[in-house]
Amino acid sequence: MPSPNFPRTLLAAGIAAAMTAGVALPAMADGPERLDVASTFSTKNFLGAGAEHLSEELQTATGGAVSLRVHEPGDLVPAFEVFNSVSSGAIQAGWDWMGYWAGTVPITNLYGALPFGPSPEAFMSWMWSGEGTELLQTEYDKYGVKVLPCFISPQETGGWYNKEINSPSDFDGLSMRISGLGAKVLNRLGASTQLVPGGEIYLALERGRVDATEFSVPQVDAAMGFDEVAKYYYFPGWHQSASWFSLLINQAVWDEYSDERKAQFETACRATLQWAMAEAPPEQVRTIHELEEKGVEVRRFPDEVLDALQQSWVEVRREEMENNPAFAKAYRSLMEHAGLIDEWYELQAMPPIIPLEEGDS
Repeated sequence: MPSPNFPRTLLAAGIAAAMTAGVALPAMADGPERLDVASTFSTKNFLGAGAEHLSEELQTATGGAVSLRVHEPGDLVPAFEVFNSVSSGAIQAGWDWMGYWAGTVPITNLYGALPFGPSPEAFMSWMWSGEGTELLQTEYDKYGVKVLPCFISPQETGGWYNKEINSPSDFDGLSMRISGLGAKVLNRLGASTQLVPGGEIYLALERGRVDATEFSVPQVDAAMGFDEVAKYYYFPGWHQSASWFSLLINQAVWDEYSDERKAQFETACRATLQWAMAEAPPEQVRTIHELEEKGVEVRRFPDEVLDALQQSWVEVRREEMENNPAFAKAYRSLMEHAGLIDEWYELQAMPPIIPLEEGDS
């Protein structure tokens, strides 16, 4: 009778012979070749399109070995259940705006929508060259979720309003769609705030369920049609100086990948981040000009209003730092890092660029 170990012995001998002869062996399985990704945003707008761009970069980085299948909001799970579903293993992966999970992971308030925060460039530097990703991952580890911050949008707008905002008192009694720390700031000024899913905002404005809304950058807002149901478009986006979006992967699924494959995910992630930062800023100004041509009144909040918002933020910030040590640690780390970047640019400050004149060649 042949030995029960015969097939294993034969396999080992064959591998050894192949290695000796310099023959390449087929690669062993290295995690899923395709991840099903539940997106919280439609792929038809810039925010959701980021997930599809990431898939393209991932296929390039892995030589076509791994890709993402991005599902529209609600196709796999409801949009606001993506994090918990990735955590439980009900789905493999998700594409999100980090701030949606603040009720579960409070530190994400800082990453999703930080009022009066640093620029996207400073935030990006902290995330990938400072402590940003490490501090975030420490909190996500508690839920078995791997996070890859792959996309950042520019500073958002101040929002769409159906009434003028001329003084802080105009927020009193205002009903607005806004989430996170910005909502807490406005609540202190008398506003009534609520989180309405992106796909329902248009109807909420049209039917008077809310008087105002913030959602994203002009490029996205215009695609949502908000100019059809709101008259005033306010700036600056005091409540959200930068917005982080990420690929979430169930930790058990992530652990199936080799270190090399994980590095390829990170390479694709950074490439997507670069694409987003390069693509977005000029497109926002083009979109604003188009909205103005359609009759939208683009306004800037008066200084009195911005001062009141900032003072309210100081109170909210103090409360958050007292009640949430992880938030306090991350906020201090971010602002220290941003301070170094500000100091560098202050030293390098140049006079305004002299515009081209007619006749310049």
